[in-house]
Amino acid sequence: MEEKGLSLDSVRIALEGRVLVELTRHVPPGEVLTVMGPSGSGKSSLLAYLAGFLDPAFTASGRALVDGVEITALPPEGRHAGILFQDPLLFPHMDVAGNLIFALPERIKGRGQRMARANAALEGVGLAGMDDRDPATLSGGQKARVALARVLLSDPRMLLLDEPFSKLDTELRQQMRILVFDKARERGLPVLLVTHDEADAEAAGGEIVRTGQ
Repeated sequence: MEEKGLSLDSVRIALEGRVLVELTRHVPPGEVLTVMGPSGSGKSSLLAYLAGFLDPAFTASGRALVDGVEITALPPEGRHAGILFQDPLLFPHMDVAGNLIFALPERIKGRGQRMARANAALEGVGLAGMDDRDPATLSGGQKARVALARVLLSDPRMLLLDEPFSKLDTELRQQMRILVFDKARERGLPVLLVTHDEADAEAAGGEIVRTGQ
């Protein structure tokens, strides 16, 4: 029977012969594995390997599976990884609704249905009625919430978090941590968080792996 969640099977990432990350772990649905370490310790490279865009300067081996399906053999678009970065990376030429609709799977047809999904996603992150806003007019916390809503609309099978809270102030950071981890639990998404912030790891509540030691 297939194992639900994200499984890392002897995943090894090296740069110029130096091993940065070596990891075998299972992340059940709705739970978080936190990888901590200093800059250059391979944290972001691990996420890039799972998402399918690892720089060719690195060498990687091992397997990653989501719900029993090996994703390391798939192209990036076939892996269905939802990724949140330090910056929200919203498209400046689209309004908030446009940013969200862009992420919707093609199987959701019709402008009305796609707009309804976008509005429901905004409501789900506490931004109801902001569909026609220009992203440039949003606060940092609002942008982070739109970025989360966009990721969730893409129907990801896992969440990869690359220090997504690091540019928010202390109060907003805690609000976003709670929101992101609550949404992951609601949807049963396995989460891999990379961070250097102990408070992130504490909020995530799962196992912590330390790299670069």
